[in-house]
Amino acid sequence: MKLQDLKPAKGAKKRRKIVGRGPGSGHGLYATRGIKGQKARSGTSISPRFEGGQMPLVRRIPKRGFNNFTRKEYTVVNIEMLAAKFEAGAEVTPDIMVQKKLVKMKLPVKLLGNGEINKALNIKVHAFSKSAAEKITKAGGTIAVIK
Repeated sequence: MKLQDLKPAKGAKKRRKIVGRGPGSGHGLYATRGIKGQKARSGTSISPRFEGGQMPLVRRIPKRGFNNFTRKEYTVVNIEMLAAKFEAGAEVTPDIMVQKKLVKMKLPVKLLGNGEINKALNIKVHAFSKSAAEKITKAGGTIAVIK
């Protein structure tokens, strides 16, 4: 085998498609675009969501319910989670909860009363449920609401 005898495998080299350069190229006249229509014209682009004039999917699907734009969303934490992660007398704020990986600091924090707590904690969060507030004060802790 000599260097001049080397050549690529059959089918490895493919000629680039050249369009609109006359009948000899095999892709002349209509340049692989068909005869007429929107896609045959130059400078057009069709949106991927365009469905050829039929009623679009987004308009065919029924709309249901009501989205309350004044709704306040919270990250929820139960008091049993606080009892497991904090020592008695500890200060509990949303920033400290992020450090302890109880919440992600994207939304305000609301404390719910699921579980039991027997430690006195000083808690400052955005909202409380009534049962959570009762259980914390009963255990000797304090509650403060952050605005």
